[in-house]
Amino acid sequence: MNILLSIAFVGAWSSGFIGAKLGSGSAPTVTLLMWRFLPLALVLGVVALTVTRASWRGLTPRVLVRQAAVGALSQSGYLLTVYYAIELGVSSGTTALIDGTQPLVAGALAGPLLGLPVSRRQWLGLGLGVTGVAVVTVADAGAGTGVAWWAYLVPFLGMLSLVAATFLDRRSRTDVRPMVSMTVHAVTSAVVFTGLAAATGAVAPPASGSFWTAVVWLVVLSTFGGYGLYWLILRRSGVTKVNTLMFLMAPVTAVWGALMFGEPFGTQTVVGLALGLLAVAVVHRGDRHDHHDRQERDPHRDDQGSQQPAAPGPFTPRR
Repeated sequence: MNILLSIAFVGAWSSGFIGAKLGSGSAPTVTLLMWRFLPLALVLGVVALTVTRASWRGLTPRVLVRQAAVGALSQSGYLLTVYYAIELGVSSGTTALIDGTQPLVAGALAGPLLGLPVSRRQWLGLGLGVTGVAVVTVADAGAGTGVAWWAYLVPFLGMLSLVAATFLDRRSRTDVRPMVSMTVHAVTSAVVFTGLAAATGAVAPPASGSFWTAVVWLVVLSTFGGYGLYWLILRRSGVTKVNTLMFLMAPVTAVWGALMFGEPFGTQTVVGLALGLLAVAVVHRGDRHDHHDRQERDPHRDDQGSQQPAAPGPFTPRR
C-alpha cells in the first residue's frame, strides 16, 4: 500500500508542472492562477467555517499574518515564477529540477542563518544538485526552442522564494494545523492573483476547453491530490520518506513533459537528472548516518522527533 501511495503522490505532485504547461498556451499566467485559487479558496473557506472551526481557536492575528506571508512566498511567488517560466518556454522538467534544489539550498543556508550544523555531505549534495541543474539548463537552452536566456533565471526566483518561506515558517514557535495553513495560503494566493489579474486586465477567463481542463487538472490532481497524499504519507511514514519522494519529481516531470509535449530529453538531460538524484542520495545517506549516531548516543530519543533533519528540508506543499 505504501508503494502505491508513493507512486500516486509523485504523479499527483508532478502533475502541477504539467498542468501549468497545459494552461500556458490558453491564457496569461495570472488568469490561470486566479481561476485555480478562487474556487480552492472558496471550498477551503467553507470547510474552515464548518468542519475545522476548532483548529482556528487560539491563533492570534500575528500568527495568521505570518502564515499569510509564508503563503505569499511559498505559493504566490513560487507559482507565479514557475508558471511564467513555462509560459516563456522553459521546459517543465527543467523547471521542476530547479525547484528541486530548494531543500539543498535551504540546508546549506541553515548554518549561517539559523546556526544549525551543515555537514560536508550537505555541501557536496548542493554542489552535485547545482551541477545537475546547470547541465539540464544548458541542454534545454541548446535545444533550439528559441527561449530567451533570462527565462531560465525565473524559476530560480521561485526557488529562492521557497527558501525564504522555509526559514520564515521555521522561525515560528506556534504549531499551526495543516488545514489552517493550507486555507490561509490559498486565500492569500487568491487575493494576490485576483489583484494582479485585475491590474493587468486579465480577469476574464477564455472560453477554450483547454483552459478549463488545465484548471480542473490543477485543482483536483495537483492541489487536492498532491496535498492530501503529502499529509497522508507524512503521517504514515515520516518526514524522511516524504523528503526522498520530493526529489523524484524532476525526472518524472521531465519524462512526462517529453512524452506529452515533446520537450527535449537527450543525453545531457539524463546526466543532469542523474546528478540531481545522486545529490539526494548523498544527502539522504548522510542524514541516515546522523540519525543512527544520535540514536546510539541517546537510545531513548523519540524516533519521530529524530527524523527531523538538522536543517530545513522541503517546504510544506505548495501545489
